[in-house]
Amino acid sequence: MWKPDRSSKKPMYQQIAEHVERSIHLGEYPPGSILPSERRLAERMGVNRSTVVQAYEDLRSKGIVESSVGSGTRVSRGVWKHRPGLSPNWRDYVQGGTFAQSLPYLRRIREVLQERPAVINFASGELSADLFPNEQIQRLMREVPFEAHLGYDDPQGYYPLRETLVGFMRQELGIHTTESSVLITSGSQQSLFLILQCLLAPGDAVAVEDPSYCCSLSMFQSAGLRIFPLPVHEDGIDPEDVGTLFRKHRIKMVFLNPNYQNPTGTTLHPDKRLPLLNLAAELGIPIVEDDPFSLTDFEGTPPPSLKSIDEHGTVLYIGSLSKIAASGLRIGWLIAPNSVVQRLADARQQIDFGLSVLPQWTANAFMRTGMLAEHLVFLRQALARKQELLIRSLEEELSGEVQYTAARGGLNLWCSLVRPADDLKLLEESVKRGVIYTPGAVYGSGPGFLRLSFARPPEGTVADGVKGIAQALRALHL
Repeated sequence: MWKPDRSSKKPMYQQIAEHVERSIHLGEYPPGSILPSERRLAERMGVNRSTVVQAYEDLRSKGIVESSVGSGTRVSRGVWKHRPGLSPNWRDYVQGGTFAQSLPYLRRIREVLQERPAVINFASGELSADLFPNEQIQRLMREVPFEAHLGYDDPQGYYPLRETLVGFMRQELGIHTTESSVLITSGSQQSLFLILQCLLAPGDAVAVEDPSYCCSLSMFQSAGLRIFPLPVHEDGIDPEDVGTLFRKHRIKMVFLNPNYQNPTGTTLHPDKRLPLLNLAAELGIPIVEDDPFSLTDFEGTPPPSLKSIDEHGTVLYIGSLSKIAASGLRIGWLIAPNSVVQRLADARQQIDFGLSVLPQWTANAFMRTGMLAEHLVFLRQALARKQELLIRSLEEELSGEVQYTAARGGLNLWCSLVRPADDLKLLEESVKRGVIYTPGAVYGSGPGFLRLSFARPPEGTVADGVKGIAQALRALHL
């Protein structure tokens, strides 16, 4: 993010004016487009509002921008007269295409995190830096000799890693598979993307949990799918709802997160699992099981995955290291019939010729040496402690104002407000107080819900973060 150079002899207002003018000439702001408000641009660049006012006044004096009361500041439609031969209107291009943009809430959250790195972050669904296995990875790099080919690798992924995963899945989650049925991906998102693009077609009907992480992914919209909700109850979805959607809409696939569901934290009841699998087999529809959280189970005894009890080959299983070790390694896996794996591997090879072998080698050594198992013991204890700290803070600051159910695993606490407030206003009030979280609307829920990720903020900031949300809520209820 560009910011003015405070050490420069050139006045900051002039630096800002030149930066905005340069952006206009490069097509970032085409003729007639609205520029950021003076307040927003001042916050983004870390200057007083008066500095931005002066910069815009400088641009107005050149006829490059124009302002009107109630309409803000916009690029002059006659700007072409001042600088003929401008760049293409890139805004029209970036707003085109077939791949949909992220949801507005997510873009706003990303903007806040970029502009205010010190904000207390309950929004990001990843581990805090102190929960990454940095020391183990560094020791591994020093002690384990690198033995891998640095050219293009097998489209399915680094074979030793797939071999290690077969044993790891069997031992930790009771999932029996083979190396030929494993596809290494850059994470759960890539696994989902490949499934949507290769196994489904525009107009196909799919069922997703409601609320669901899938609702936050614009890739479902980009794929042209018809999405139908499966309500999530305290014990997960109801298998009968799957049958109903099949009869009404001929759904072709079901997307589930059965263990410590994102965002609600619920777990599909054991008594529902076999009936669900049997129904899916009877109807001939696959279940995509996204399972990022089972290995975070605080007691180390996660509920059986659907894949581990699947006798019909119905389940496509997705996992990754992102939520349990290091999101920056960009290592995930998809377990599926070999014919499916080959189809997806072919598509992924067309995109990027396969993953880098370096993170795959690192992940393999991390798992094979037992470092991952050692790290998981530490991680589970830390996550349980952080959820307890978050709940204690909620009881102190928002007792009687918020409802939630603690989970036995995962990274998130799903909260509902007793007196719902406007989602956007509450988010912005929280941001003013140095806190960010994810509104429930991102996941398809109604107003008054929020997901608090207790894994991301350092322990020492959790209480202050909850206090900021409480202050924001009370400011709206005054």
